[in-house]
Amino acid sequence: MNIVVLCGGLSVERDVSLSSAMQIAQALRNNGHRAVIIDSFFGYTGKYGDPADIFSMPYIDPEIGIGQKAPDIDAVKRSRVQDNDSRIGDNVIEICRAADIVFMALHGEDGEDGKLQAMFDIMDIRYTGCGYFGSALAMNKAVAKCLFRQNGILTPESLTLSRGASSYGSVGFPCVVKPCSGGSSVGTSVVYDESEYDAALQLAFKYDSSVVIEQFIKGRECDVGVIAGKALPVIEICPKSGFYNYENKYQSGLTDEYCPADLDDDITAKLQKAAEDVFNTLGLDVYARMDFIVSENGDVYCLEANTLPGMTPLSLLPQEAAAVGISYSDLCELIISESMKKYA
Repeated sequence: MNIVVLCGGLSVERDVSLSSAMQIAQALRNNGHRAVIIDSFFGYTGKYGDPADIFSMPYIDPEIGIGQKAPDIDAVKRSRVQDNDSRIGDNVIEICRAADIVFMALHGEDGEDGKLQAMFDIMDIRYTGCGYFGSALAMNKAVAKCLFRQNGILTPESLTLSRGASSYGSVGFPCVVKPCSGGSSVGTSVVYDESEYDAALQLAFKYDSSVVIEQFIKGRECDVGVIAGKALPVIEICPKSGFYNYENKYQSGLTDEYCPADLDDDITAKLQKAAEDVFNTLGLDVYARMDFIVSENGDVYCLEANTLPGMTPLSLLPQEAAAVGISYSDLCELIISESMKKYA
């Protein structure tokens, strides 16, 4: 198959996206596909006759690593040579239309929020992963949490603030302050008292016009992937210091991960059922990954759903798949085959 691995963009998670894309593209090539990496913001400025020609050209992959901090998006914008204000780079749409399918390796804004999926649907471009509506619901943490509550899915108490609100309110301390539609814990703070609150709000508002203030639940952090509606094994995440922030997520050696997690069978079953319930409640399809906290008394709280979970060397979904004998390459093939069912 001719496959575009679409990545990058203008999200603060663009470095993570590029890392995912390189792993995905290599796996697909090893499986015999013609896979090219395209940055959705920078596009493709090389010469070609027909867009399909790009799949026969030598591969030129980006050189990228994931730093300790999220990238400077203003600097990324300034570095593009194209003289236009579009968030979509030159020739992206034409090349995606020439592909058999677009493997969505984007994370965060303009990729995980349903905007590109909606555009691709209108243009009859096939792509992997969830559709536009489920993606949009999951990306907005405030909306997702409302749906959780309405459908009996336990989630921490929270409130949502808009930038410029006259009163801030609180859910008490400790609490978690985070952008409403952010990812990779960028702009997220764990706040223990009033003296830290304003700074945490200012940081979160730097990345979004709405902010979620969430009750801090002390417990074990776990994740559960779902593919084709069926939950994978539970993985437990244990940062060696602090919480599971951007640095601890992507810098090797800073977090211990255990899959399958060492949990009682009943807790494991509760987590897997909750993950499937979230998947169905948000109207998701193909695959996703859900974040949970298991409290000290065994309650399972869902924090959020990720509709384009990371596929980097340190990412959680590939580890969960490996625990049931699904290799990284086979996982990529499974995502494609499940996605293609939408277009049968």
